[in-house]
Amino acid sequence: MEKTLSGLAAGFALVLAAAAPVSAAVEIERVVSPGGIEAWLVQDHRNPIIAMEFSFKGGAALDPADKAGLSTMTAALIDEGAGELDSQGFRGLMDENSIGLSFNAGRDEFSGSLRTLAETKDLAFNLARLALTSPRFDEEAVARIRSQIMVGLEREKESPDAIAGKALRTLFFDDHPYGRSSGGTVETVPAITVGDMRALVRERFSLDRLKIAVIGSVTPEELATLLDRTFGELPATSDLPVVPDVAVAGTGDVIVVDKNLPQSVVTFGHQGVKRSDPDYYAAYVVNYILGGGGMSSRLYEEVREKRGLAYSVYSYLNPLDHAALLVGGVATQNARVSESLEIIKAEWKRMAEEGPSAQDLADAKTFLTGSFPLRLSGSDRIAGMMLGMQIQGLGIDYLERRNSYIEAVTLEQAQRVAAELFKPEALTVVVVGRPENVTATRAAPDGSS
Repeated sequence: MEKTLSGLAAGFALVLAAAAPVSAAVEIERVVSPGGIEAWLVQDHRNPIIAMEFSFKGGAALDPADKAGLSTMTAALIDEGAGELDSQGFRGLMDENSIGLSFNAGRDEFSGSLRTLAETKDLAFNLARLALTSPRFDEEAVARIRSQIMVGLEREKESPDAIAGKALRTLFFDDHPYGRSSGGTVETVPAITVGDMRALVRERFSLDRLKIAVIGSVTPEELATLLDRTFGELPATSDLPVVPDVAVAGTGDVIVVDKNLPQSVVTFGHQGVKRSDPDYYAAYVVNYILGGGGMSSRLYEEVREKRGLAYSVYSYLNPLDHAALLVGGVATQNARVSESLEIIKAEWKRMAEEGPSAQDLADAKTFLTGSFPLRLSGSDRIAGMMLGMQIQGLGIDYLERRNSYIEAVTLEQAQRVAAELFKPEALTVVVVGRPENVTATRAAPDGSS
């Protein structure tokens, strides 16, 4: 299933759940500007670089059904000219000064990234301010970006991964906002107007929905001033509709979307565990053992190593704001899909019935508590981690506490959670291709093929 399903949430959960205590190397400070805008800061004056990650609560799930893709299109356009600068002028200033500014719309968050040298920080933060408060949405830029999005959507019609993800979303969520494509469709994107995008900027970018993380060569005093300059013009609050919580519809069906391909793409899943669930860490560890641990996972060993049925196979927890998934995937030759699915379902069932062994659990804990420092190889990852910690409400001292959560998972808890989490009878499977000896139990959702 496409990993953009979770927007930022799945990525943050993966990074945070793999975290080890790095508080000795990463000291996070809370900075509050004179205007009351808060950011988390890691000072790093070894290099003259500043990285900022920020997000507003509310992403593509807030888009109207007939304007699906509104958030994605807005994210692609708000840095295509702002204030008195047209697209060429805005982009020219960024290029000339080695400034990176980009925006992204996930399902639950609308996020931005800023990269700049310390010496050009005033210009960089001002460009971010202009993009957030006075994007132009000029006719040329809108037409160009809309055309690019439409080309991408046409390509997705032939992409097995995109087709599989769309079908599984529809099966899981039906007419809930999560069931829609965050990038829109060839029917909805042409209907998005400049007025729609201006309304999004006006209504969704507010201080009460804002989280900010900064790392680099900047002092708390300097950052406080920059925060007010950049975000101070935004409204204090916003009044937006609430996306309802939704239970994942797991029917255990097998759906085949017929495509003339030499290799089938398979995605599967069912209800998962939310990030706030007390059993989240146990579920994370157990899934790491089954399919989240790459070459060390049971699925990889059984499907790839022992039988050579596929190049890769995986599973992962995907906790969204209003739902929780456990999903996975595999791609293999049409003649080998049936056998691959049999093994995946057998391992799913074995984990539910037996859970992990004591050695499995010990090995998983060792990796998950020891690998994270290797992942903090750059300012981008540290800033993203800090932003995720804020979005998930984990607290500024999370890094000091995180390993204890993993270590606290007992074998008894892991086995109980495995029995509760893995439901082979509810595992819904979508196959895109022409798999041999695979019988569909229901028709593919409308628009899948």
